[in-house]
Amino acid sequence: MLRWFRSLVAAAVTAAALPASAQDAALSPATRFSAIQVDVRPLLARGLGPYAEGVRGELQAALARSFADRVGGPGPTLVVRVTGISLNPYAGSETRFGGGNATNTDYLEGEALVVDRRGTVLLRHPQLSATKASSGGAWYDPASERRRVTYIAEHYAAWLRRGLGLE
Repeated sequence: MLRWFRSLVAAAVTAAALPASAQDAALSPATRFSAIQVDVRPLLARGLGPYAEGVRGELQAALARSFADRVGGPGPTLVVRVTGISLNPYAGSETRFGGGNATNTDYLEGEALVVDRRGTVLLRHPQLSATKASSGGAWYDPASERRRVTYIAEHYAAWLRRGLGLE
């Protein structure tokens, strides 16, 4: 028991000695980024090729809109690494009362990295967005899947801004 307590105290002292920026879970409200990049290499490694590039384009556009007032200048780079996307089959099976279940949910998973000019990761923020599979409109419309990707990318970008403390 005493050894556990000493370990706990040592960990607390070590954490207190870290610079404030390493302890913070959010950025300064005044933070500006020099650029925003979307990394889909994890999707490309799974053989998703052109689909991964489509996800990159939608998320890059959504981040540009969401962070428009935060880009420009000599600040760090915001890199969003997409580690997974799941668009579940949807055939209009959600209930009338807003119910539904996990099989009617789309997911976009990744992490935001705030990287300085030397390549040092200053902040890492993992995030999972979940939206209704019906977000793309009528399931039989050929453009539905593209609208679903656009919608979840917008959702991810908006919540990322909040998650980084820039709202």
